[in-house]
Amino acid sequence: MHYVDSYYRSTVSPGAARPALGAHIDTQVCVVGGGLAGLATALGLRERGTDVVVLEARQVGWGASGRNGGFVASGYSLPPERLIARVGVQRARELYQLTQEAVALVRRRIQHYGMDCGPVVDGGLSVSWFNDADALRRTCDFLHQNFHEQREFWPRERVAEVLHSDRYYDALFSEQKFHLHPLNYTRAMAAAAELRGAPIFEQSPVQKLDVDGTDNVVHTAGGRVRAAHVVITCGGYLAGLQRRLSAAMVPVATYMIATEPLGEERLRSAIDIPYAISDNRFASDYYRAIADTRILWGGRISARRSQPAHLARFMLADLLKVYPQLEGARVAWAWYGLMSYAAHKMPQIGQLSPGLWYAMGFGGQGLATTTVAGELVASAIAEKDDRYRLFAPFGLTPTGGPVGVAAAQLTYWSYQLRDALRERLTRVR
Repeated sequence: MHYVDSYYRSTVSPGAARPALGAHIDTQVCVVGGGLAGLATALGLRERGTDVVVLEARQVGWGASGRNGGFVASGYSLPPERLIARVGVQRARELYQLTQEAVALVRRRIQHYGMDCGPVVDGGLSVSWFNDADALRRTCDFLHQNFHEQREFWPRERVAEVLHSDRYYDALFSEQKFHLHPLNYTRAMAAAAELRGAPIFEQSPVQKLDVDGTDNVVHTAGGRVRAAHVVITCGGYLAGLQRRLSAAMVPVATYMIATEPLGEERLRSAIDIPYAISDNRFASDYYRAIADTRILWGGRISARRSQPAHLARFMLADLLKVYPQLEGARVAWAWYGLMSYAAHKMPQIGQLSPGLWYAMGFGGQGLATTTVAGELVASAIAEKDDRYRLFAPFGLTPTGGPVGVAAAQLTYWSYQLRDALRERLTRVR
């Protein structure tokens, strides 16, 4: 296996490598990128009877799709109230509903195709870092009234029974949210697309795109694919393949660790629930306890594109800041990955020119949004469905190249400062 050294690689399901493209192929659709968005597009196309070929530069799930927190939930990185302010209540509801439908579709596909991506654990808890129960209740009511989204308010006493940390106050619980093994899920998506008849070629980086809207050709070192439609889903690993797309996103590094097994008693001294957990800071932590009593812990973002020398140490420090009783815990794996972020905090889904489609900007959005993108692009190509236009207000806003990368880092630091100020104010209250 050539995947990054991580907990997910150590527990990946067996499977043979796929061949590189070594021929000239004519098809209806060529998907560039074998991550979750690309595979959701391919599977959606085959489920609709449309021919498709997938080209992956390394292995399916090699990038962010196989390295993330594994959370599946409705909603976007852009807060719901700002979504409404941007597009109005009705459009916001339509956009939000797409993610709710995607969560349900992920569940159905796991069951229908017998995907080995478990254990699949239901339940998600968003805990408040701030002493502001009224604000959390307002959020709960807002989601219900505007998006029919069910959340259960947990007072701090109930939170303290299952998360033994003095950092947390109240929380919102979601029954619909769940978590899974993202690398195995990505590989299972690839297997499902192949089962439906979609050829997938690994170790086939695209060297050149010839796109004119009628006769589109995608070139690799070993062959080429001619297609009526090309869908680019490379995310943080786009690497200048298409200039306008590269200019509209920032590849940002995010980090994760997996501890060594803690043992049941020690784990429960800190975390006594199996749910997907995150806090409500702008710069939040996200984590989960897994069956072998490890903790998978993620957080932070950085503009750097290499793994920090002391990644395990500073991520463990973040964990111990919340659960100091776990002092002495050891890190078994520490890894990072690049995700694509857009300036407007929404996925970027659309058509760049006739026959050239894109789906990217999923950093911080959760796995469900990749399924949203796959379904919208697949239905647009196969069925002339124009719902992808719902994302037109969140288009390809230039991010400023290297300046944009630096700005993203400064923005993250400003979020950390805002979190610290709000924490201080609410603790005084």
